[in-house]
Amino acid sequence: MIKSVLQIERAKYAPKMPKALQGNVKIVIGKNTESVADQEEVKKLFPNTYGMPIVTLEAAEGKSDSQSKVLNVGVILSGGQAPGGHNVISGMFDALKKLNPNNRLYGFLGGPSGLVLHDYIELTSEIVEEYRNTGGFDIIGSGRTKLEENEQYDKGLEICRKLGIKAIVIIGGDDSNTNACVLAEYYLQKKSGIQVIGCPKTIDGDLKNEMIETSFGFDTACKVYSELIGNIMRDATSAKKYWHFIKLMGRSASHIGLECALQTQPNVCLISEEVAFNEQTLQQIVDDLVRTITKRAVNNENFGVALIPEGLIEFIPEMKILIEELNELLAEGSATSKAFIAIPTDDDKREYVIKHLSDASGKVFKVLPKGIAKQLTLDRDPHGNVQVSRIETEKLLIEMVEKQLSILKKQGIAKVKFSAQNHFFGYEGRCAVPSNFDADYCYSLGQTAAILIADGKSGYMASVRNTTESSDQWVAGGVPITMMMNMERRNGVMKPVIQKALVQMDGEPFKVFAAHRDEWAIHTSFVYPGPIQYWGPSSVCNAPTKTLQLEQFRK
Repeated sequence: MIKSVLQIERAKYAPKMPKALQGNVKIVIGKNTESVADQEEVKKLFPNTYGMPIVTLEAAEGKSDSQSKVLNVGVILSGGQAPGGHNVISGMFDALKKLNPNNRLYGFLGGPSGLVLHDYIELTSEIVEEYRNTGGFDIIGSGRTKLEENEQYDKGLEICRKLGIKAIVIIGGDDSNTNACVLAEYYLQKKSGIQVIGCPKTIDGDLKNEMIETSFGFDTACKVYSELIGNIMRDATSAKKYWHFIKLMGRSASHIGLECALQTQPNVCLISEEVAFNEQTLQQIVDDLVRTITKRAVNNENFGVALIPEGLIEFIPEMKILIEELNELLAEGSATSKAFIAIPTDDDKREYVIKHLSDASGKVFKVLPKGIAKQLTLDRDPHGNVQVSRIETEKLLIEMVEKQLSILKKQGIAKVKFSAQNHFFGYEGRCAVPSNFDADYCYSLGQTAAILIADGKSGYMASVRNTTESSDQWVAGGVPITMMMNMERRNGVMKPVIQKALVQMDGEPFKVFAAHRDEWAIHTSFVYPGPIQYWGPSSVCNAPTKTLQLEQFRK
């Protein structure tokens, strides 16, 4: 493997850990738990893992020369990449070898499918050393296969028995950790002797609660995006002729957009949850953008930056209804879908759709630019649903703003110079070299997962809290996954899932943003964060996200 100078130097970095993980550890049992909602339904589905206590790891006095029993452990990387995954694995590896040098760690290749297909490698010291403090998931690869069927669980059981694996660690987001809990419950019911532990991963930041302060990767990804946004802001203030519309990752929640706004102070940042809360229409969003653009033009500032969350479309009530109607209208195999496919021209297809929608949705569809309208009707996933993440929301808003400004100009109300550039920052942040925070946090999560396994725990998620303090004051432990669950309708069926954390209107991060955004809208108050700093003052190199600082400040 050819290494850059940064990778060579970064490999020398020794992640900082909570005091409890630096020596011998004792397990402290806390209070029993219950799910965040739908307690009876969740309890019925998880009789073996529901109501378990929170556990905390504390430093044990003295030294111990005794070794634990030999443990073989499997690890799975599940879902999209997030900076720090390799450090979770290296933390697990080091902790397992410390517990007993004969312990073995197996990596299932390509995500959960590796468990089902029996595709794996043993992670040796030589392999792990190559990946310490690096970004990406390429040590074993990842995948999006969902573990939902008994047949899959039984195939996993086969390979675990063959390799003598006593525990599986699933590193993933809310869906992956929901699957981990289901798998833990199944193996306990079967009395298989296989434990399952989860680790909280997602750059989107929507896997968090009172016990999981942040998901790993969020810190690094937001710093990468904020650097890029800052670079564009500097260009905008230099050229003074473009409005930059930047779409950011975050389909289900706007945490990335909000964090990047707090770091860079853009003229506009749309928060999907606020749009839904206020029941804003698409036209109202466009009108707000036009007002800001017009006000800045009065000051001869015909430039600016607007941040747009990836999932905005689904949060606009009228668009959500439209998408639901389109999914129904164009469902695979339906008579209307067959008729639609047979129509030869795009214009005729557009008219056909409008006629078959409700009056309200027809009006919305009619005002959409033709390109966006076509995306809504043609780009569908295997389940027949619109692939919302592929909708170029930033281009949609640019086109609608241009049209509105043109109308105002003809009416003599406003004459504004408007030229726009569009961007989408997504993959740029998912595999970045982890920040010090994520490198430390992930290594501690891996260490914690190994200790939970050694203590016989199953159905838990590794947790590291108090993360706005110095790392030696962090609190490591385990949280029952059922504690985070509620019942939600998925594909027409009620299922237990980990409750997603959305941006809260009464949360401190949003309140701080809301208190300043009117000023940022009109005055050019850009902040240029620059690249991630790996060496230097602690206040720069080890600082957590502004979101985390603001959330923890009030606790």
